[in-house]
Amino acid sequence: MQNRWLLSLLILVMVVTGSQLYARTDGKLKGSRVLVYTKNGKGYVHDNIASAVVCIQTLAKQNGFTVDVSDDASVFTEANLKKYQLLVFPSTNNDVFDTDEERVAFRRYIEAGGGFVGIHSVTGTERNWTWFKMMLGETFSWHAKYQKFTVKKLDANHPSMKGVPDHWEREDECYFGKELYPGIHVLMAHEVHTLNPEQTDLIVKNKGSFGDYYPAVWYQDFEGGHIWVTTLGHNKDTYRDPVFMNHILQGISYIASRYQGLHYEHAKATGKDDPLKN
Repeated sequence: MQNRWLLSLLILVMVVTGSQLYARTDGKLKGSRVLVYTKNGKGYVHDNIASAVVCIQTLAKQNGFTVDVSDDASVFTEANLKKYQLLVFPSTNNDVFDTDEERVAFRRYIEAGGGFVGIHSVTGTERNWTWFKMMLGETFSWHAKYQKFTVKKLDANHPSMKGVPDHWEREDECYFGKELYPGIHVLMAHEVHTLNPEQTDLIVKNKGSFGDYYPAVWYQDFEGGHIWVTTLGHNKDTYRDPVFMNHILQGISYIASRYQGLHYEHAKATGKDDPLKN
């Protein structure tokens, strides 16, 4: 009887441990595990990062998922990334990996079917790594000064647009990018005409061939993984705004819904600069 009890206890421990080590694979946010990565390279570091972390931790408590937070690039190993349904990079900037081995581990995670959510200055991350810039959808070029302007919803039917205003007047930084990757699907756009005209020359230069609408929020399926990016979120106080918190929640929820487990048999990269597999 005692041996049977010990065996039952051992099985219970294994089940609990397994549930903690490996993210669920049923495409649901509740019960999943998320890595929030906050490392910045040399250069400007946003003061909103701590607020973004608290925001995501609050959303986790409210919606039943687990958050791990790290600014240590050594977390990027295949064995460790297997624990996570998705990764969130809040206002990361410049080089955030220490080694190319870490970059390859990140790339293989995406290729295996991992999820990625990027917030605000994430488009300025790993500016010298072509694959990463394609995965993001662009790389940062310039932003207009912090001001009030309008963001327009372009795809009201997309799941991540639930509860997001159709015309969202907000104070923020209007981000522009370069090297835009054609696979992105734009969900929201900056209404360029609502920006202060005193920077017109810079706005015209950086918007390039775009007209009055410039990508602000988008998603894409890329190399096996699922990506969602918002360039909004400069002010640290915005991460306490229920409307903005919902915006972040909907992005995370959408990427969680796309996750169906990690399949490393589909991960082909052995170097960070290997050609695209598809």
